[in-house]
Amino acid sequence: MKRVDLRSDTVTHPTKAMRDAMYAAEVGDDVFGDDPTVNRLEETAAERVGKEAGLFVPSGSMGNLVSVLTHCQRGDEIILGDRSHIFMSEQGNTAALGGVHARPLHNAANGQLDLGEIDAAVNDDDVHRARTRLICLENTFNGRVLRPEYLDSVANIAAKHNLKMHLDGARIFNAAVALNTPVKTLTKHFDSVQFCFSKGLSCPVGSIICSDREFIKLARRNRKLVGGAMRQVGVLAAACIVALDDMVERLAEDHATAKQLAEGLANFSELEINAAEIETNILFFHVKKAGLSARDLTEKLKESGVLMLPFGPSSVRAVTHYGITKEDINYTLDSFRAVLGHKTAAAR
Repeated sequence: MKRVDLRSDTVTHPTKAMRDAMYAAEVGDDVFGDDPTVNRLEETAAERVGKEAGLFVPSGSMGNLVSVLTHCQRGDEIILGDRSHIFMSEQGNTAALGGVHARPLHNAANGQLDLGEIDAAVNDDDVHRARTRLICLENTFNGRVLRPEYLDSVANIAAKHNLKMHLDGARIFNAAVALNTPVKTLTKHFDSVQFCFSKGLSCPVGSIICSDREFIKLARRNRKLVGGAMRQVGVLAAACIVALDDMVERLAEDHATAKQLAEGLANFSELEINAAEIETNILFFHVKKAGLSARDLTEKLKESGVLMLPFGPSSVRAVTHYGITKEDINYTLDSFRAVLGHKTAAAR
C-alpha cells in the first residue's frame, strides 16, 4: 500500500549526500571543542543568520530552553504567544527548569502578537511584579510567516523597554523562501535565534542556537546543565552542513505541494480551508461533515496509507516536506474522495 506521511516534516529521511557526509565526517570531542565538523557547522549557521557564533543542540525544544535560561534569571518574565511552541508544546520547561514566568498574549491566525498588547504587557519596575526580560516570537507560526515590517515594529518596542528578543525559528528558512528574502532580514533584530535541521531541512537530528559570542559561551554552560552536551557529534553535524548547502531553496517545492493540497481540499463541501492563506508547508483544515470527527477522518485516511494529525475535535494538520510529490498529493486527494464518498479521479 502506498504511504503518504503528512503528519510532520520531522518524518523526513536524510538524503544520500547527507548519509555520505555522515559516513566520512571528521570528528572529535565537542565538549572539549575538538569536533571540527561541529565547529564548521556552528560557524556556517551563525554566518547564515547574521550572528557571531552558534551552538549545536539535539532539539529545537532544547534550543529554546537553553536560550531562555541564558537570557533570564529565576523569577524573570518572558512575553510570548498563547499558541506558541514554547508555551504550548515544551512541557512548560522554562518554568519547570528555569523558574521563568511566561506572560502569554493572544496569537492571531498569522502568528502575530498585537503590538499594543506587547507594549502594555511589559512590567514596570515594581517589587510586586516579575521583571520582563524577553520577547519570544515564532517564525513560521503554523505555516504562517511573520514579515520584516512586523518584526521591525516589535523590535522598536523591545528597544523602548530595553528587552531582549528570541526567535523560535524552527522553520525560519521556510519563511525566507516564502518571502524570497535573505534569512538575515528575518533574524537581524533577534538577540538569539534557534532553528531546526530535523524538519524541512531533512536532517535526522539537530538544531542550533545562534547569537553573539558571549551569549553562546553562557549558553554552552546551560546546554550542559540540561544534559545536551554531546561528544563525537560531527557525524550529525555533517548532515546539517549538507542541509544548509542543498536543502534550503528546495523548500519552495514543499510550499507548492501544500498549496496543491489546500486547493484540492477546498473543493470538498465537507471540509473548510482557505487555500489563499497557505504560505509555506503547513496547513490546517476543519471537518464540517456531521458525525465525522477529525480523528475519525484521519483514521479512515490511514487505511489508505495517508497520515495526518487531528488537532482537536474538528481540525486536522497536514505538513508537506522532502519526499512528498505532486503525485502523492493527487493520491491523497483521491483518498479523501473515497473517504467522503465522492467519485475518485480514476472513476470520473
